[in-house]
Amino acid sequence: MRAFARIFEQLRLKAAFIEGDAFHAYDREQLRRTLERARIRGENFSLFGPGGNLLERLEQLLREYGESGTGMTRHYLHLESEAEAWGQPVGTFTPWEPLPKDTDLLFYEGLHGGYVGEDVNIARHMDLLIGIVPVINLEWIQKIRRDTAERGYQPEEVRRTILRRIPDYVDYIIPQYSRTDVNFQRVPLVDTSNPLEVREIPRPEESLVVIHFNDGARLRPDFDLLLSELPGAFQSRARTIVVPGLQQERALELIFKPAIAELIARRDAASGPLVAA
Repeated sequence: MRAFARIFEQLRLKAAFIEGDAFHAYDREQLRRTLERARIRGENFSLFGPGGNLLERLEQLLREYGESGTGMTRHYLHLESEAEAWGQPVGTFTPWEPLPKDTDLLFYEGLHGGYVGEDVNIARHMDLLIGIVPVINLEWIQKIRRDTAERGYQPEEVRRTILRRIPDYVDYIIPQYSRTDVNFQRVPLVDTSNPLEVREIPRPEESLVVIHFNDGARLRPDFDLLLSELPGAFQSRARTIVVPGLQQERALELIFKPAIAELIARRDAASGPLVAA
């Protein structure tokens, strides 16, 4: 997010930021009850799947923004500090409100930017799709650490959540990475063999980032520029470059600043707002 905020500032663009959590279907207490009902019925349920999200409403927002630069969103209050600022309980949603006026583009950060289902197609509304994902063990370490340290969950609760979400992760999250323009995959260089026991998240300097441009990507990577500007970078395959973890944000800027500038130029020529995820 920081890298993109800098890009928007450098290009003098005003962005509308959309949080994927805003389109979850349930607040924290409602989710607990829904999960208990699913457990009793022997059903699998998670926020990775379409049933846990207001994907039709998300698609409506993207459609409205593409047509007129408008739409409605809200915030999910994960933290006590956020809840206190809004005067609401933690784990609840703020009221729906209109997007800021006169924005140049929409930036969506969430789990379903590349989702395609029978009745909903989020991916078709995106002018640029970016996948940022750690390897699975690192993802679990990060979730356990975040949910226990920041959100008040017990480790065993987080472990159960991880296990419960695996089927939906396979069915609904993984396929999206084949629809992206480019994927950033963080790979730790320290032992994460047992992610349920590791407590320290590997630092950027203890990681590499694999950057892969999918076939049909809507941007043109300049590998010569990336290799010259990113110390320690190397090209592992024709459409893949590997960079040290500390270089990830710089790589994001080198790749996406010209791509976004080009999209804006095309937008201005066609007179319509942009959508990116």
